[in-house]
Amino acid sequence: MCGTPCRQLRWLGWLCGVKLLCGRFLSHSYTSYPILQRMRWVMRSKIHKATVRQADVNYVGSITIDEDLMDRVGLWPHEKVLVVSNTSGARLETYTIPGARGSGVINMNGAAAHLIKAGEEIIIIGFELTDQPVAARQILVDADNRFVREL
Repeated sequence: MCGTPCRQLRWLGWLCGVKLLCGRFLSHSYTSYPILQRMRWVMRSKIHKATVRQADVNYVGSITIDEDLMDRVGLWPHEKVLVVSNTSGARLETYTIPGARGSGVINMNGAAAHLIKAGEEIIIIGFELTDQPVAARQILVDADNRFVREL
């Protein structure tokens, strides 16, 4: 092998089921490793019934979320999230940008603004790859995107 970077890539390859690294096939598959067989994507964070305040096609992509709400559910800046519109049924993946604390801001930016418009009610979901159950942090917000209660 080529050393540490290849070992790290091999681990990632096993997670993804990739068997070709460093120009050669690995002699074993990820199924040889029981922990990897148990890895699952599970919901870790959820902001329920948020209202999109602005949809700006000209802004460089993503979703802007009030940083207080991000902290409450454990979302990180630039984390990939699934956004689901309760209004239109649209679903998309994007990444988070922290908005001003206490502002209640939820803005769809860039291409995502074509799918989800201002005024739509949405759910924002973050996931984690794990081999253990996760206690998801879920919150309900009101029409002004203010924290109401934990779910």
